[in-house]
Amino acid sequence: MDGNGRWAARQGKPRSHGHQAGSDALRRAVEAIARHGIPYMTVYAFSSENWRRPAMEVKQLLELFMRALTREVRELDEHGVRIRFIGDRSAFNAALRDGMRRAEKRTENNQRLTLNVAVNYGGRADIVRAARRLAESVRAGQLRSEEIDESIFNQHLDLGDGPEPDLLIRTGGERRLSNFLLWQLAYTELYFTEVLWPDFSAEHVDEALRDFAGRDRRFGGLGQVQNA
Repeated sequence: MDGNGRWAARQGKPRSHGHQAGSDALRRAVEAIARHGIPYMTVYAFSSENWRRPAMEVKQLLELFMRALTREVRELDEHGVRIRFIGDRSAFNAALRDGMRRAEKRTENNQRLTLNVAVNYGGRADIVRAARRLAESVRAGQLRSEEIDESIFNQHLDLGDGPEPDLLIRTGGERRLSNFLLWQLAYTELYFTEVLWPDFSAEHVDEALRDFAGRDRRFGGLGQVQNA
């Protein structure tokens, strides 16, 4: 969800104003995805690299995150959205960790849409955590090393039993993965747009889905045209 800072600069506003506008854009995107009946959505809310930003901006981001948890969870719950957080929560303060736990508990039985929120997340760290969990299982005698395959490895990643994404949307003109879901994106279709995240609307969601619908997904095999 790129472009909050650039959007704010164009408005002559501080970066915090862009992050607030980005929070509003996320609400619109979740609503649009839910209307389309898509059952899973994962958003990159705060990467493990975001700690390198100025301390004041990080503080403002985390405060906005806490306010959003307090404000949005009830509405998401009422609309059947289940919230899950992926990433390393240990770096966050106790109040924020407790807010995440309460949001997950409140919405755990909802089935309309599962919203995975990646916080302090990095794809490489995700893979390392999975490897450590598997190593601990082998050391404890709960698993034999020869039993480890892609399916078992996948179960130990942060998304766990969730499906691999079909479509990645990146706003703001950037054209890279930036350490997001590196294992899970192996065959994901990529969609890049110049639109800055605070301007991203339901119409932009529709446009991305139309583009995706026209793709010929081959997963390493022959496409539909070649098989016709």
